[in-house]
Amino acid sequence: MNGKNKLIFTNGCFDVIHRGHIELLLYCASLGEVIIGLNSDNSVKRLKGGGRPINSEIDRKYILESLKCVSKVLIFEEDTPYELIKKVKPDLIVKGGDYTSDQVIGRDICKVVIFDKVKDYSTTNTINTINTLAKDLSFKASSI
Repeated sequence: MNGKNKLIFTNGCFDVIHRGHIELLLYCASLGEVIIGLNSDNSVKRLKGGGRPINSEIDRKYILESLKCVSKVLIFEEDTPYELIKKVKPDLIVKGGDYTSDQVIGRDICKVVIFDKVKDYSTTNTINTINTLAKDLSFKASSI
């Protein structure tokens, strides 16, 4: 830990890890000990729809726990992490810039900080890029 005794909570699907996720987690670690609430596979399906998650909750948890800036990853089944936040009792909740403070679940439990979203990085953008590349490769292969 970085010498700060604060518990920092963030949550999400973390389905396809990208730079935006890493920068968010590094920011969290600069504030204290990082606890991640990870949406379960079923929760991701309900929130994101068919075809998601790309990676299983076990794999997503393993990847996140492998990062030196993360202290603990807790999987939750609900659509929101409210009950988990009540159990963890963090000092601070950090969410990405696609949220405003008044939208953050748990804002009634502790202080909320919004981390500016890293421009052009999102799981949806990554998946769309992969799908576009796959279509291009398929078209090129069928033209041979």
